[in-house]
Amino acid sequence: MKVNFQKKTDNELKIEVEGAGHSLLNVLQKMLLEDETIEMAGYHVPHPLIDSGILYVHTKGKQSPETVIVEATKKVLDLSKDFEKSFKKASKSWKPE
Repeated sequence: MKVNFQKKTDNELKIEVEGAGHSLLNVLQKMLLEDETIEMAGYHVPHPLIDSGILYVHTKGKQSPETVIVEATKKVLDLSKDFEKSFKKASKSWKPE
């Protein structure tokens, strides 16, 4: 995975994420939009056959876009760990009917 900055200001960031499509960018966008310091967060995948997407973040100025992206990434990791624990628990307790 490779990240290329396309636009950067104090409260705005536009990055291309090579090797990421809807799966990663959608969950990142969701986590970003839950943050009250975010004015707008969105993404798009320019072409369905190219494994690359554009993530856009605009903050209200209280935090830098880089900071909120790092925080959102940590939340995604925590969510993944929670899912893994729940999945393992359900898998162990499942009994066929």
